Formats: sequence, structure tokens, C-alpha cells
Amino acid sequence: MLWAGFLFGLLGSFHCVGMCGAIALALPGGMDKATSSLRYGGGRLLYNLGRITTYATLGAAAGLVGQGLRLAGVQQGLSIASGVLILLLVAVPERYTSRLAGWLGLTRPLAWVKNTLGRLFQQPTLPALYATGLLNGLLPCGLVYLALAGALSASGVWGAAAYMACFGLGTLPLMFGLSLSGRLVPLAWRTRMRQAVPYAASVLAVLFIVRGLGLGIPYLSPQLGPAAAKTTAAYPATVHDCH
Repeated sequence: MLWAGFLFGLLGSFHCVGMCGAIALALPGGMDKATSSLRYGGGRLLYNLGRITTYATLGAAAGLVGQGLRLAGVQQGLSIASGVLILLLVAVPERYTSRLAGWLGLTRPLAWVKNTLGRLFQQPTLPALYATGLLNGLLPCGLVYLALAGALSASGVWGAAAYMACFGLGTLPLMFGLSLSGRLVPLAWRTRMRQAVPYAASVLAVLFIVRGLGLGIPYLSPQLGPAAAKTTAAYPATVHDCH
């Protein structure tokens, strides 16, 4: 499902432009005579790599939760639950999902993140730009919540981290281009693509639900749980002959 994470990030990057575009445009270390093109572009790339690093770390945390649930014997239901959770997040207005961090008691940590971002913007250095990306990935974002809901059912901690890294890589082309050019995509196109995000998320949710149903469709919905166990028992991997 890594490709699904990348495609979701690619389409969702138009949402990122609307929500975080101002940060990308205001990054310190502007292009001037004292700044080479390589340093300018490298700094913007580091900022975006910082975001991706945070997304992958959050994915690993989600994967750890999902791994614990799978060990509890709810592997099949976890994929279905991820799809249902994505549909619920799509149905809830964005003004409420943006308050989710506050409902979880993260108001103080978020205040620290915003204050630290303000200080980093006064430091036009490459490490500061990377750190800015790291912290930007922690800001409340409904799109990231949708991606994390999908990461819950990824295969293990590393699989979930890779899923979220692919999601971040999907947002990279547009966000990196925006930080370089300032006006990469017209406002009308950005609005249209942001409106398409809920539809893409719904398709992703259906994929997770279908996969969890274990319909026996290769790659898309393989058999899981008891059915798979019976198959394995009927055809053991190794047969020992007695002489």
C-alpha cells in the first residue's frame, strides 16, 4: 500500500499549499547576492525533508499501535477500522479536525512548537531550516490525520513509517516547487484540487476496508485470519519423512 500513501500525498499536496504555503514562502535565507543557488535550493529541500522525517516518525508511532492491536488478534478488523476512521475524518468538518490536538491535551506542546518556529525563522541556516521542517510536521493538519489513520494498518512499525514517508514524498514536488518559485499553481487550481482530497481519501478508505474483508483477491484483499491459518495448516511448508 506504499503507492497509495504516495498518491494520497501527491494529491493532498494541494491541500498543503493552502494550509502551509505561507510557511514555505516565508522561509528564512532568501535568494540574494550572498546566497548561492545551491545553498538556497538545498535549504528549501532540507525544510521539506524535515517534514518527511516527522511524518515517518509519526507513522512509526502509529505502526507501533497497530502492531499491538495485531498481536491482540484484530489484524483483519484493524484494516477495516482504519478505513472507517478515514471516512469519519472525511465526514467531520475540517474546523473540528484541526482542533483534535487540543482535545487530546496537546495545547501546551503545540504552543512550544509555534514559539520555537518563530525563533527558527530568525536563523537563516541549513540546520534551522531542517528543524523548521521537523516542527512544521507537528502542526495540526487534517490531511496528516487521514494519512496516519491509514498507517495504523500498515505491516509493522517500519511499514507504517515507510507509508508515511511515501505520503511525505508525494507532497514534496509541489511544496518544494512552491518554496522555490513562490507561485507555482494558480489559486483556482489549488482550490479545485483541495476539494478533490476528500474523494481521494474515501477511495483510500474503501481500499483498506476491502483489504480487511479478506475476499481472497491477490494483493488487493488477501485472505487473513482463520481462513489463511487453515490453508497454512493444510499445506505445511516443510514435510519430514520418517524412515
